[in-house]
Amino acid sequence: MTDYRKIITIEAGKRDGKPCIRGMRITVYDVLSYLASGMSIAEILADFPYLTEEDIYACLGYAAEREHLRP
Repeated sequence: MTDYRKIITIEAGKRDGKPCIRGMRITVYDVLSYLASGMSIAEILADFPYLTEEDIYACLGYAAEREHLRP
């Protein structure tokens, strides 16, 4: 399992402090939205060649942990 903490970054001045991938401007929400709309991992990687499969799994890991921690 990918340790998302090494990939997901949060910076106050970037994308309003939303969690992003490796300090870039693409957010976890962006990636999750693409997956939810039916895009495959291969399609996302083709559209965003600077992303890796590990980045996408980090987004899923981040979302899973956030959901797990919700009261």
